Amino acid sequence: MAKSKPVVHLHSYGIFTTWDAESKKLPNIKEFTLDIPAEIDIEFGFTVNIKKAKGEKVRYCIYHPNITDDDGEVLEPFDGYVYVRNNDWDFYLGDTIWAPISNKVGPWRMTLEMNNSIIADKTFNVFNHDEGQFWKRRGC
Repeated sequence: MAKSKPVVHLHSYGIFTTWDAESKKLPNIKEFTLDIPAEIDIEFGFTVNIKKAKGEKVRYCIYHPNITDDDGEVLEPFDGYVYVRNNDWDFYLGDTIWAPISNKVGPWRMTLEMNNSIIADKTFNVFNHDEGQFWKRRGC
């Protein structure tokens, strides 16, 4: 009998409440958006629900906008693997902004892959908060 094809649903994306990695609870969505103000400790990302894929290996990856370390070297994308724990599994992929803010501005792409295919993909625009206020005053 052929194995069922996994069903992936992007549940929410944007700004979330603080995520506790030790808890089984996922963070709650605060605002659906792809535009993220560059503020220390702001939590952003997306949640997905994956059905019919128990035991499958999922690769996550966060591509940062050429953020450098203390030595000036560009950080590699943050990636790793997780296994789908059950046949109705919720997963959160996200990140936060840390000091200094100045080098965190730009596009942050987050992806999930299963069986060498992208199953979820969002690019967040992290912007300098002052720049956003400027454009809001202009009516854009």
